[in-house]
Amino acid sequence: MAAPRIDPALALGLIALLAAPLQAAPKDPPYPSMDLLRELQLQTFACGRDNTIEACGKASTMADPLMDHPRLGATCKDAIWTIRERAKPATTNTFERREALNRAGQDVIPFCKQQTRSVAPSKTDTKPKEKKGVFNLIPGS
Repeated sequence: MAAPRIDPALALGLIALLAAPLQAAPKDPPYPSMDLLRELQLQTFACGRDNTIEACGKASTMADPLMDHPRLGATCKDAIWTIRERAKPATTNTFERREALNRAGQDVIPFCKQQTRSVAPSKTDTKPKEKKGVFNLIPGS
């Protein structure tokens, strides 16, 4: 009995399909710089204060691409979303509008800056303390 014949095009497709996971994953874009975050913060404050098309347009334009950044966390994106949605000139620059923009601007730096991770000391490096009796007192004293 002869072995079944496999179509060469099908075999090539199966090899390509199996090799696909072996390709390198695309790299994440670089983390936004502190200068960029600070500029976004200042433009947001200017929008809330001045209520102009120029200031609000700059804040909204700067915030928009950060919404799709894969490395920014949810709290950062909440602040950016608020900036993007509220950074529009209003007929009346109310206290509530200014405060919402100011709060979002204040949140940008602490919520969006890149966190540095520190390594905790290993628990195996420390020697266990010697027990000295009840209440850790030296016996006979």
